Amino acid sequence: MEDVAIQVKRVSKNFALPHERAKSVKEAFINPFRSSMHKNVDVQHALKDISFTVKKGEFFGIVGRNGSGKSTLLKLLAGIYQPTKGSIVTKGKLVPFIELGVGFNPELTGRQNVFLNGALLGFSEKEVAAQYDDIVEFAELKDFMDQKLKNYSSGMQVRLAFSMAVRAKADILLIDEVLAVGDADFQRKCFEYFKQLKNNRVTVVFVSHDMNAVREYCDRALLIEKSKLVDIGETSGIAEQYQKLFMSQQGQSVGSEQGDDRWGDQKLVITNVAAEIDEHWLKITQTIKARVDSEPPIVGVRVRDASGKDITGTNTILEDTKLPSLHKGQVLKIEFKFPNVFADGKYTVDPAVLHNDGITVSDWWNRALYVNIQKKRHLPYMVDPGFLINYTIK
Repeated sequence: MEDVAIQVKRVSKNFALPHERAKSVKEAFINPFRSSMHKNVDVQHALKDISFTVKKGEFFGIVGRNGSGKSTLLKLLAGIYQPTKGSIVTKGKLVPFIELGVGFNPELTGRQNVFLNGALLGFSEKEVAAQYDDIVEFAELKDFMDQKLKNYSSGMQVRLAFSMAVRAKADILLIDEVLAVGDADFQRKCFEYFKQLKNNRVTVVFVSHDMNAVREYCDRALLIEKSKLVDIGETSGIAEQYQKLFMSQQGQSVGSEQGDDRWGDQKLVITNVAAEIDEHWLKITQTIKARVDSEPPIVGVRVRDASGKDITGTNTILEDTKLPSLHKGQVLKIEFKFPNVFADGKYTVDPAVLHNDGITVSDWWNRALYVNIQKKRHLPYMVDPGFLINYTIK
């Protein structure tokens, strides 16, 4: 228990939704305090019997579709809501980044808002002054600090608010995808800062719809669907389950003739997967046929070891490669070539094709191909980059 930052035990959260309304203005005036026993009240079960723990220093993801209950869970962790049943225990100071910029005054300048927000975070004027240059540098707003906040773009306001929020000395950070309006470079800077916090044993709980971010930054994740905890565990598997929810929602196939290891709507279908291996390079080729006209797809590949652990992977978006639209009947052939840094052993290749929204899967094929890496020497490690050793004797 000493290593636990957050413990959630059998938590449920209900909201009472009264929906009686007066049928006339006269009725509203005659019965303004009508007894609640006559009101028609519905109960919304926002969360049902949720239990999990988050370890100290863990980057923990919470994913789920809109309305699943993930934001309610985050507000329970923040203490904004109280659970109807169950208990939540947090160890250490907790800072929620649920709504950045609360307390900012649009009529004041950026500089004035820094000192105002600093006071709200519990800093003295002297402490804010000592951190002022770092705050401005992190937010990248040096030339705008004497302008009124109402003239800032939404992205500029988020950068300033986030730069202030991270100054708070916290043991646990709760983040509800508040960085969505920031540009890619600023988001990257924020996540690099999170990594520093993690090295300092700061716990981060991250709610997001971005499965690439969840895979890249989270140690573990949990999936919520219809107010219930579906699963909790390794991020790649949780992200895959999240994407499958959209298949079943749209009445599309979540399996295929190859069984449960292949799923998607099959509008773009992988017809062939091949690998070429030598001592230095590994090339994976996918052939994809369009069964319908399609917007530019996203094509990816993942390599896992014999135990199923992710080793590496990428997709055309991460590699900044935009594919063209495809017409019905067209065939796309795409190659992923990368250095063969794998140690001896057997590996599986999982190709995937997603539609342009980055969520809807057209064809995801787990264990489509097995590759056997054989090198001249055996290292007891996962990666063999081919070390070069130089030495001198004097």
